[in-house]
Amino acid sequence: MLWNDHIQITICFFLTVPGVVGNILIFVRYVYNILMGTKKKSIDLILMHLAVSNILMICSTIIREKAIIVYFKISLGEVGCKVVVFLGRMTRGLSICTTCLLSMVQAVTINPRVTLWRKLKPQTAGQVLPYLLLFWMLNSLISSNLLCYITFSRSMNRSVADKQSGSCVMLPSRQVVKWLFLSLMALRDVIFQSLMGWSSVSMALHLYKHHKRVLYLHSSKCVNNSSPEIRATQSTLILMAMFLFFYLVDFSFSFFIGYTVTQDSTTFIMKGFLELGYAILSSFVLLSKDVLVSKY
Repeated sequence: MLWNDHIQITICFFLTVPGVVGNILIFVRYVYNILMGTKKKSIDLILMHLAVSNILMICSTIIREKAIIVYFKISLGEVGCKVVVFLGRMTRGLSICTTCLLSMVQAVTINPRVTLWRKLKPQTAGQVLPYLLLFWMLNSLISSNLLCYITFSRSMNRSVADKQSGSCVMLPSRQVVKWLFLSLMALRDVIFQSLMGWSSVSMALHLYKHHKRVLYLHSSKCVNNSSPEIRATQSTLILMAMFLFFYLVDFSFSFFIGYTVTQDSTTFIMKGFLELGYAILSSFVLLSKDVLVSKY
């Protein structure tokens, strides 16, 4: 293998292992909450779903990388290519929708005066399931074109190792189909990110007002910033900022790559980190705010 391939393999495992382990810890933590807790909280199921979405997104993205396929001589085949690429695209959408739902639920929780959104807030874990089912149906529909246009290809001009493994390529589609699905993706992203932005600003303003009231009533030494509500809101705000940062930078970087058509090891490292950065780091943000887990 070339030196660049070794670098890419190392980066793949460096991104995959911490991200998968962190999200598994989050999943196990909130499964324990639901099984052992007396009250099944809606936010626990949302965080479990976010962890599962992140795990699937990380694994599907890494598996389809050329360096991994060539090194391990993986032959995904026609069905494997469709499933892996479809899961990568769909779970990215699930991550967007689930993060938005988490932000909205947390915003309404700390500011129940918003009566319009309070009526839509899921009160129990069971009431979250229709939202999650809707997200799966919506993102499956938006990503369904990949099941038709992704195929498995072996080029005779490639190396021996590459011939054995092959790769997944996307066939050209009609312009109407192409722009239809691009428009659906863009509309989904605009709607859910707008809701994220509104809820994040709402939480930030509410926390600021609450902090000013506490400072007015007590001295700064008496301010308690370690309550569960404050920790949950802080972690949600950090997640929102992280998500918007990675999304906007990844979008700009992808546009730059498409315009300049540059593909080297440095580009691969940056692109991989931007694609998976939120899925990897979000679990550690949640773990750092969880007092029970942080003790261990």
